[in-house]
Amino acid sequence: MAFSRDPLDELVVPDGTEAKEVDLVTDGDVLVGGRSTIEFGIRGRNVLLGENVEVDGAIEAEGDCRLDMWCDIDDDVLVGQDAYLGERVHINGELKVAGDLDIGDDVDIEEGFEANGWIVIRNPMPTIVFLFVYLKHLLLIGEDDAAQQLISEMVDEDEEAETEPLVIPGNATVNDDAWRVSTPARIGSDCRLHGNVRAETIDVGADCNIFGSLRARGDVYVGNGTRIHGDLTTRDGDVVLEKDARVLGDVSCDTLDIAPRAEVDGTIRADGEITMGTTERDLE
Repeated sequence: MAFSRDPLDELVVPDGTEAKEVDLVTDGDVLVGGRSTIEFGIRGRNVLLGENVEVDGAIEAEGDCRLDMWCDIDDDVLVGQDAYLGERVHINGELKVAGDLDIGDDVDIEEGFEANGWIVIRNPMPTIVFLFVYLKHLLLIGEDDAAQQLISEMVDEDEEAETEPLVIPGNATVNDDAWRVSTPARIGSDCRLHGNVRAETIDVGADCNIFGSLRARGDVYVGNGTRIHGDLTTRDGDVVLEKDARVLGDVSCDTLDIAPRAEVDGTIRADGEITMGTTERDLE
């Protein structure tokens, strides 16, 4: 996976992600920025959480799991390979690790832990902090190849993997009521999410079901066949609805571009033009 800027500057929901009752489920890695609150459990390949992240559910990682200091997990943590826990991590369940366990001071695991490999008690370096500070530095000095290699080694160890990671920026709130971030949001295709999406800009792929409204300061794009079960509102941006997209609510924007067979069930409020025809992305 390639990054041209800080990867935590955008909410990224990869193709096929589902919010399944109590869990966020994805086939790829999960990266969560510091001071975020995730009111779901998390199931993915490698799971990396920044400092002061709260998870109101269990974590299941097929690969490695890295929890930086002050993380609070409200259920079990199950790890298929190695686990790294920073100081003062709290797990309100049990910890099971198939590989090695690297654990910091004052870690509180309510129901005990077991690891099949080595257990080392020390203060592991905050992984997310180190990774992205170093990444920013490499990008700043123009070392794009080195930055790509760092990401490949630390996050996407399987070079053949094609699944994009689920990325939740710092200070985000994610629950079945709202996905609230202060960054752009990009949602892939074939996703099924519950909750209103609040972001700087919003890009939704094809054939998604979003059971909530979309609200952005800037532009909103809705892909082919996607259904938005709520209102779509932008403060200063434009809206594009691709063919067969459907908004089961009102649309409020600057300009609106509607492709053939796209539908808006509610009221349309546009300060600028309303265009009905082939959208620019269809022409690419």
